[in-house]
Amino acid sequence: MSYIPHTDQEKKQMLEAIGVSTIEELFKDIAPQLRAKSFNIPKGRSEFEVVEYFKKLAGKNNINLIDFVGAGFYNHYIPAAVDAICQRPEFYTAYTPYQPESSQGWLQSIFEYQTAISELVGLECANASLYDGGTALCEAVLMATRITNKKKIIMDSGVNLLYRSMLYTYTSNLSIEFIKHLLFMDKAAEKKSKKSWMKIQQQLFCKTLIFLGQLMIIPI
Repeated sequence: MSYIPHTDQEKKQMLEAIGVSTIEELFKDIAPQLRAKSFNIPKGRSEFEVVEYFKKLAGKNNINLIDFVGAGFYNHYIPAAVDAICQRPEFYTAYTPYQPESSQGWLQSIFEYQTAISELVGLECANASLYDGGTALCEAVLMATRITNKKKIIMDSGVNLLYRSMLYTYTSNLSIEFIKHLLFMDKAAEKKSKKSWMKIQQQLFCKTLIFLGQLMIIPI
């Protein structure tokens, strides 16, 4: 049984549109001796057999590795309590934040997260309803410029490159000046950088783990 619904006339029209006369011409760059003559596909398996088969394949992967790639790809330890808490009915509801009566679990999660962050870092408030890190950075910069009425931003080079790219695009039509803070500086450069910051007294944006996956101490 053929699973191609196109008629011979439709096939002819498509071939003419791309400038060939037969389907075989599409494979002319492949040497004849390398073309598949047939496909040795095994018979279907039960669900249990398929699961066991892929478990066996997955077992060949080396998963006990440490990532040094950085760029947001770090090893994260997730406590066992996380799964238990997430499955409680007050959290585990449909993701429909546009319908408050249907998303109490989502709203509760946001509230608990904001409360925990505020207590941990000593802030009066914290926001947790932004789409991603880049969006959060953009909103933070805009909020800082509105509150302080200052248009200069010190941007640490350790901030994710994608986040910074989003930020520069997001603010391209605004009168905001970004001052780059270099990741690696000698003592003299650090001292000069600190003096310039104190002089302009502007907002500073940085990450707790930089793009390279390191914990850096910024001289402020």
